[in-house]
Amino acid sequence: MSLKDQAGLVKEALSGDEKILESAFHLERFYKKHKYKLWGAAIALILFFGGRAGLAAYRDSQLQQANEALLTLQTQPDNAAARKVLEEKNPKLYTLFSYMQAIEKRDEKALKVLAGTSDSIIADASRYHAGVLASKVTDSVYYQELALVEEAYEALKNGKKEIAKQKLSLVAENSPVASIARLLKHYTIETK
Repeated sequence: MSLKDQAGLVKEALSGDEKILESAFHLERFYKKHKYKLWGAAIALILFFGGRAGLAAYRDSQLQQANEALLTLQTQPDNAAARKVLEEKNPKLYTLFSYMQAIEKRDEKALKVLAGTSDSIIADASRYHAGVLASKVTDSVYYQELALVEEAYEALKNGKKEIAKQKLSLVAENSPVASIARLLKHYTIETK
């Protein structure tokens, strides 16, 4: 290798080092100019992801406590401490548990209280079951076809076959209560 080639290699090496040094200066200048913004963004990201993790851990803790309270209530339904924990940690689950208990105990008063709850499904089912316990026909969104069958049955008992036919015709053929409706329709057939 000649002296000229060696000088070219040294020149290339120095030019590469010079470029690295120049990039470092540009980076330092950029950092000095925007360091508060960069630190703010880094802190904001740390707080955001840390907050999300903390909130998720809190929710998991709440659900765990509610689940433990529910398991306790399943074996000891009159445990006041478990009821309070379940009501505080997961009000919707507490409402569902209260509904199940009211149905199991056939507690008409509790069902009437639950009929006023904000959960539309529990409120509707509670209203319907309270009506069943009181032997009253009650309209229901979720038990609509079953309520129609009950209304038809009551009409048949009172000798009102036309009203019964009308109610039974509203029950869909693919309904779970369609077989009961067909059976009741046979009672509306007039014999000569």
